[in-house]
Amino acid sequence: MRLFLASSVLAFVSAVLADDAASDVISLTASTFSSVNSEPLMLVEFFAPWCGHCKALAPHYEEAATELKTKNIKVAKVDCVDQADLCQSHGIQGYPTLKVYRNGTPTDYTGPRKADGIISYMVKQSLPAVTTVNAENLKEFQGADPLVVIAYVSSTSSAPAPEFSVLAEKHRDDYLFGLTADKDAIAAADVEVPSVVVYRRFDEPKLAYPLPIADASAEDLEGWIKELSIPVIAEVSGENYALYAGSSKPLAYLFIDPTDEKKEEIISAARPIASKYKSKVNFVWIDAIKFGDHARALNLGEAKWPSFVLQDMARQLKYPLDQSKDVTPEAIESLISKYLDGELQPELKSQPIPETQDESVYNLVGKEFDKVVFDDSKDVFIEFYASWCGHCKRLKPIWDSLGDHYAPLKDTLTIVKMEAQENDLPPTVPFTIAGFPTLKFKKAGTREFIDYEGDRSYESLVAFLEEHAVNSLEMPEEPAVVADDSESAAQVVQDVHDEL
Repeated sequence: MRLFLASSVLAFVSAVLADDAASDVISLTASTFSSVNSEPLMLVEFFAPWCGHCKALAPHYEEAATELKTKNIKVAKVDCVDQADLCQSHGIQGYPTLKVYRNGTPTDYTGPRKADGIISYMVKQSLPAVTTVNAENLKEFQGADPLVVIAYVSSTSSAPAPEFSVLAEKHRDDYLFGLTADKDAIAAADVEVPSVVVYRRFDEPKLAYPLPIADASAEDLEGWIKELSIPVIAEVSGENYALYAGSSKPLAYLFIDPTDEKKEEIISAARPIASKYKSKVNFVWIDAIKFGDHARALNLGEAKWPSFVLQDMARQLKYPLDQSKDVTPEAIESLISKYLDGELQPELKSQPIPETQDESVYNLVGKEFDKVVFDDSKDVFIEFYASWCGHCKRLKPIWDSLGDHYAPLKDTLTIVKMEAQENDLPPTVPFTIAGFPTLKFKKAGTREFIDYEGDRSYESLVAFLEEHAVNSLEMPEEPAVVADDSESAAQVVQDVHDEL
């Protein structure tokens, strides 16, 4: 039996070692991490074995590592449970965290989390900011990425080459840049010199910079390329959402059930409207089944598809099309037109106004925001939280204690909490909520908000209030307690009477 167990253990260990050997992802520890210093380029994932997002990333990370190995780009990982001190020393605060190391110098990885996206991102990192293009590699380079920018010049030092290089260095993570002075390549491309041309895998596939190129600055080219990087209408998901979030334009969502046999017909019907307003609004369609929670967050109350909603990305305001109406091109255009003309009011999500306020911390809802927060007579300290947020749950007893402590000052100081995912901020608010908990303070008599950025201890919160409050935080004196001797006096009288 002992021999059998030993054989089983040996087989298990061998299997584990075989799995490790089969992986193209390098496992780094405190003793081996210094190897990043000798690599021109390396991608490192800091992960925790229990992390669900890490588990979802793992197969894509492995696939990318295998492909990138053929391009001499190494991919590594660090187990932050096993190597806790190492991860702490590198400032890792969440999982997975991916960093790109160039000869030991790290930058944040900002690319996709799917295999092909990781591969594309890291290949761009391995290339010079501007790739030299010739007749032999021109065609391949033109289609090497969803969006490719090529400058055709008479010489590598003539305009717009210098400005083009500045632009390429700034956006090397975003687009693929090429430059050529090769006459055969220029002839094959059928372009005039000088010119800058964008090649896309979507919409119109080839577009030349429309203004005099010799005078174009890096900023001019940047704005033009950013505009062309967003399709007239495309599917949005976690992979490309950042592209739209980074735009200053509002985002128009067409929520569609992907199994709907009329899906392509619905998208095609919206395309002319999207094209017409392309300079002012970004249009997307989105999987309504997969992203139903996002639909509810955009104030679409019913699971009825297709549905349409316009979101002001800068102020996080939502303008849903009435779900009792059909989603037609006419209805979409009418909503867009009214929004652009300033005739549309946002739909604000709000919980019902509480019938009573039984706690020392005021339970704020969207409908009461202006009334409570912009009360000029009061200092207001607000916690924006989400019910599912672990950090918010840990803060709750401290925040409640803060409310209890300052309860005697309720006429001049309000301690507030607001469930930010169930209540929208009104247009009068000059900020959006990006994480939980978020703490903000509004001084009495103003409409300006101060961010609280200290630690979340009770003492630090009190110190912050003492520093910023306009109204006095001196506690009112408690009235002296005067004993009621009337009953005792009555008893004395009764005793006297009894004696008589």
